[in-house]
Amino acid sequence: MSDRDPQPVERQLPTEEARDLISLVREIAQREIAPRAAEEEDAGRFPREVFTLLSASGLLGLPYEAEYGGGEQPYEVYLQVLEELAAARLTVGLGVSVHTLASYALAAYGTKQQQVEHLSAILGGGLLGAYCLSEPASGSDAASLRTKAVRDGDGWVISGTKAWITHGGIADFYTVMARTGAEGSHGITAFLVPGDAEGLSAAVPEKKMGMKGSPTAQVHFDDVRVPDERRLGEEGQGFAIALSALDSGRLGIAACAVGLAQAALDEAVAYATGRRQFGHPIADFQGLRFMIADMATQIEAGRALYLAAARLRDAGLPFAKQAAMAKLHCTDTAMKVTTDAVQILGGYGYTADFPAERYMREAKVLQIVEGTNQIQRMVIARHVAGPESR
Repeated sequence: MSDRDPQPVERQLPTEEARDLISLVREIAQREIAPRAAEEEDAGRFPREVFTLLSASGLLGLPYEAEYGGGEQPYEVYLQVLEELAAARLTVGLGVSVHTLASYALAAYGTKQQQVEHLSAILGGGLLGAYCLSEPASGSDAASLRTKAVRDGDGWVISGTKAWITHGGIADFYTVMARTGAEGSHGITAFLVPGDAEGLSAAVPEKKMGMKGSPTAQVHFDDVRVPDERRLGEEGQGFAIALSALDSGRLGIAACAVGLAQAALDEAVAYATGRRQFGHPIADFQGLRFMIADMATQIEAGRALYLAAARLRDAGLPFAKQAAMAKLHCTDTAMKVTTDAVQILGGYGYTADFPAERYMREAKVLQIVEGTNQIQRMVIARHVAGPESR
């Protein structure tokens, strides 16, 4: 429809190293990810070779310490990398975010010995992680989880089922929250479980409306034995670890949402400037121009919001409220922008010949994962108005 190529996002990056990093990511995205995204999503194919390349390029451990193979980049930079990857293919951007989430407990709460033994392989050794908190009957109410870890000699035996696990069945390691004590949030402990552990299995992946290339599955733990050396943090500390990880993970989802929305806007602008009706490009008509202006404004607002939260995190300041705001705003924006992109493309937007319909289907899950947007509103309200009186 148009020869107009999308213009790269103008980014404010703190260092020359960060600018070089973004250039590398854009090159990988344009060469290795975007050209096959539509075909592979339609076929439900997970691009494991892309994650191997990202690992070899140092892109699976960006916010972690260089001592263990990480990139030691601030979240301000890491999140913009996620945005670029998600714009090329959400399966990849979200997959990197989930891997980073799964690595968090070991990187932040692991002992020195645990980090020496495991962290280098996780950050740059070609491994892929999954994060196991949700269960079939425990989603938003994560503190009510039922998966148990029982002491057995110098180790633990884990039994139960986790649900909605991104990379379920293909991950090389699982960060698992399991109940080791009394009911409630204080009886949960975190474990690092290898993907090939005896008794660990995955169900058939869920059939989803979008992100078909990213496997989401239940993961079963049938008396899985793990040594105490794979317990992360103290007994009973697991829920606090999980919540701390999710604050950062929500920023990852926000960045992915902005990337997806940016891709949808670029597609809509390219179509609108090339499609002619009544003797003019449809981008000349005020109704569409206003839609495009609103889409672009909401994307920029979302980008500014997640970066402001990231800078708080980088400064060691509280950022949970801002992370919830970023996740809420950016994912709602992605849903609205992708829907408007389909509208701008008209009938073509409803066909698989253009990526707009895929973007719209993919955007929906971002309003659900890592805390639904209703939960984000509860979190924000508690920060602003205090806890509920009941």
